[in-house]
Amino acid sequence: MERLVSMLRAAGDATRLRLLLLLLRAELTVSELTQIIGQSQPRVSRHLKLLCDAGLLERFKEGAWVFYRAASRGDAARFAQVLSGIADDAHAALLADDARRLAGVRTARAETAAAYFKANAPQWERIRSLHVPEQDVEKAIVGLLGKAALADVLDAGTGTGRMLELLSPHIARGLGIDVSPEMLVIARERLERAGATNCQVRRGDVYRLPFADGDLTTGFDAVIFHQVLHFLDDPQAALREAIRVAKPGGRILMADFAPHELEFLREEHAHRRLGFADREVQSWFKAAGLKPLAAESLAPRSGAEALTVMVWLAETPGAAARRRKVEAAA
Repeated sequence: MERLVSMLRAAGDATRLRLLLLLLRAELTVSELTQIIGQSQPRVSRHLKLLCDAGLLERFKEGAWVFYRAASRGDAARFAQVLSGIADDAHAALLADDARRLAGVRTARAETAAAYFKANAPQWERIRSLHVPEQDVEKAIVGLLGKAALADVLDAGTGTGRMLELLSPHIARGLGIDVSPEMLVIARERLERAGATNCQVRRGDVYRLPFADGDLTTGFDAVIFHQVLHFLDDPQAALREAIRVAKPGGRILMADFAPHELEFLREEHAHRRLGFADREVQSWFKAAGLKPLAAESLAPRSGAEALTVMVWLAETPGAAARRRKVEAAA
């Protein structure tokens, strides 16, 4: 009862209700919200704190920026959705103005993303042209993951957010992390444009994922590394971290290049590794106690120098096996 009263009090203010309804539609910073609401930053920050304290909002930091979003699950999420349905009918004119200003903020964000993408597109296009068509890789990924019902999926090193966009129709919730604020701008714009409201992105490090150890309630059903591992100094450390946050019996999917000799990728594009042999990845799985489920080789259709892409899928230990491993290590 106290929790419900707290949520009612927090939402029982016109400005806070407007903020909550906006944050049901997008992740926004304080400065973006001040542009939309037309109130001072201290005032907006005060309202946001009350909404956060009531559990109606989620707050997360990315460098110097702080983003807010409506709670994505539980009683708070259901409460906000009910309020949204009532408010849409009762305050259509005011909410239409907020929606118009939100569209302006999104347009500015999209222009920033487009400028960054344009500046870097030539190198991305050159790499993309070297390997098997992306639609073939994406088809393989959806085919492998689509065989199991997935609620929560983590895209580690999400980049442009394409994997989340691709998987959005097949999952309940998706979360992407990346260390690059510029890439997160692109990912947010992509997901909003695609209407992938069940997916979010955050700034984070694949070596230190900002999540508790995964269990049957809080762990991820699947963790994805799509064209990420070749940038890393220690791919096995990232794999261990993914296993840590996955549910018992969760899936780990990795898509990356097979071994190749294109040294310019290392010299010009910061690739630490020139691909991975299947036997190497299988040895990682064995060392980590993972059960291999699939390994698909996607060779290019033409081109002598084109790169082959590998997609691996493995399963983490079940709850009983994980418990035995923890007890053995104690």
